Amino acid sequence: MPKHSFTITEADAGERLDHFLSRQFEGYSRARIQFWIEEQRVQVNAAPAKASHRLRSGDTVEAEPVAAPALKATPEAINLRVLYEDSDVVAINKEPGMVVHAGAGVREGTLVNALLHRYGLGLSAGSDAERPGIVHRLDRFTSGVILVARNDYSHQQLAAQFAGRTVEKRYLALVHGELKMESGSIEKAIGRDPVHRARMSARVRSGRSAYTEWTVVKRFAGYSFLDLRIGTGRTHQIRVHLASIGHPVVGDRLYGAPVEPPGMPTPERYFLHACRIAFTQPSTGERIEVTAPLPPDIENWMNLLPSWQPRR
Repeated sequence: MPKHSFTITEADAGERLDHFLSRQFEGYSRARIQFWIEEQRVQVNAAPAKASHRLRSGDTVEAEPVAAPALKATPEAINLRVLYEDSDVVAINKEPGMVVHAGAGVREGTLVNALLHRYGLGLSAGSDAERPGIVHRLDRFTSGVILVARNDYSHQQLAAQFAGRTVEKRYLALVHGELKMESGSIEKAIGRDPVHRARMSARVRSGRSAYTEWTVVKRFAGYSFLDLRIGTGRTHQIRVHLASIGHPVVGDRLYGAPVEPPGMPTPERYFLHACRIAFTQPSTGERIEVTAPLPPDIENWMNLLPSWQPRR
């Protein structure tokens, strides 16, 4: 592909290098452009620069785009529950236990494997051949709606919406304990636990800001069923925040839930479900809302819970 050269004007001064290039190469995702930068295919004033480099008036930016790498993940005939689909975006109802993409010893049975079988090369490539179409993620045992980009333009636009926090994500969770109020919010920074590296923690000094709102949907004796909205997208955010206020998600042993809840069947996973997502369609600008029904395992478990009796 040909090399492109740009001279930075006063109007572009102060902008990040990757943001500037995203505007110049609208058909490519931010991840793809950052890949070019990491591979030193982009230079500022004849020298390599970081994606976060702030441009100055008069700078010369040269970029040598590279074609997307061939997809490496293997297609697998795995059933997918499609909730919404158009030429830019697909919304999938992810099953609990399904990993989104390969990693940490998991190479097969992922959402990416299933997507490749259904859509072939009709997915965005980004910069990572192992994650075609993937714009955001859900934890392995979190069920519910997840968006997939079908081309680089939609990938870029959706990524910008997530970064700008204009994508609305709502979750349902069954938690231990009875919350005293009907609604509330949790605003605690989250970072990697310094001792237990598989965990995140809301008690670290160097954490990233995180915000979660919750509303009680239904009460049970010793449990609460919550509707949650997250204002940020930190790793394990809902699970960490709820555990930090003494109400871990049922089945979430990593964050303090009992292995065997008294008088109840042992949960096979933590009961967290991504029930709704709203986003702007990349090509039309239409606001799209997609919902995923509550899965049977959570519903069946709640049907066994004793009814809540108000305290006198």
